[in-house]
Amino acid sequence: MPYKNKPRPYKKEYEQQKERKEQPLRNARERARRKIDKLGIDRKGKDVDHIKALTKGGTNDRKNLRVVSKNKNRSFKRKRDRSVA
Repeated sequence: MPYKNKPRPYKKEYEQQKERKEQPLRNARERARRKIDKLGIDRKGKDVDHIKALTKGGTNDRKNLRVVSKNKNRSFKRKRDRSVA
């Protein structure tokens, strides 16, 4: 844990996210998670995956979402901006 002995700088992290324009994508991902939860699908230990990535024009439409294991979802080759290569 990097913040074991000191408080986490949430405000600074938020400002950095805004500078990198990450906040809209983070919000979109959270909406996708809530949508899956409303359907009653158990996603414990799993990730909600966008079939077509948000960074490539995908949406949070139910047809574009699937629940997959964390290993499968995070095993794609990534670019420096963490988007899928």
